[in-house]
This record gives sequence, structure tokens and C-alpha cells, in this order.
Amino acid sequence: MTGGLSVFLAWLLKAGAVLLLFNEVRGLLLAAPVLYGMYQTGGSLMAIWIGFCSLGGIALSVIVPLLAAGRLKRIASGLAAS
Repeated sequence: MTGGLSVFLAWLLKAGAVLLLFNEVRGLLLAAPVLYGMYQTGGSLMAIWIGFCSLGGIALSVIVPLLAAGRLKRIASGLAAS
């Protein structure tokens, strides 16, 4: 029973990670015209800072859930081994 639950949880985590990645790519595609417009206008220091913060937020919203998924996977495999 625990083995089946572990397999299901691993599959669920992988599917969630893939869906999260697709969502972030979609967000980047929607933000690209804004970033390109900022580049075309020469970009003041404030515009560059806003762009940097936006890209940093996108990166963190991908990296943090992937790290959490890895930790959950280790916990799930530890439960399955018990």
C-alpha cells in the first residue's frame, strides 16, 4: 500500500513541477513585450531595476517550488523505505 502511495506521490510531484514550469514560461512570454519595450526606450535606472526584480521573481517562483518538490520526494522515499 505504501509503495503505491509513494509512486502516486512521485508522479503527482513530477506533474506539478512540469505544470509549474509551463506556467512560468507562459508568464515570461507575456512579459517579453514589456521588457523589450523597456530595452527599446533606453531604460532608466528605475526601469532596469523593475526589470531585474521581475526576472528575479520569475526565477524564484520556479526555483523555490522545485527545491520543495525535491525535499518532498526525499521525504516520500524515506517513508516508503520504512
